Amino acid sequence: MDNPALFDHPFDPWSLVAAWERALPGDAGRHGASAVFTGTMRDFNEGDDVARMTLEHYPGMTENYLRRIMDEAREHWPVQACYIAHRVGEIRPGETIMLAAVWSAHRREAFAACRYLVEELKHRAPFWKKETLADGTARWVTRNTPG
Repeated sequence: MDNPALFDHPFDPWSLVAAWERALPGDAGRHGASAVFTGTMRDFNEGDDVARMTLEHYPGMTENYLRRIMDEAREHWPVQACYIAHRVGEIRPGETIMLAAVWSAHRREAFAACRYLVEELKHRAPFWKKETLADGTARWVTRNTPG
């Protein structure tokens, strides 16, 4: 049930969270906490105006990696469920890039596991970002913004 999703089009993160909540009826009452993080594309980076970004990935490899970090979160914290949704392809400012959601019995574990998923996505997940600036110049993103 804990499979990541990659979207090549805009998605509504809150609809996805609600759908996952409905899909956990056997866990109703077991999770007292859910932690959710959404990342949205900014229209600026490194002092420049950004018009769009293209996120590239290797199908299969990326999904396997996302499953692995969800498994790692479940190994470290008592988590009932994890979910990751991520964009690929062309993304515009204001669109959701990623969603990480965790359900657990307690908030501390839910927050910790969700933060782990987000940090792993930002620093190790196999995505390659190319920005197109407002002036039409394209450049590869070589480092992530800190925290």
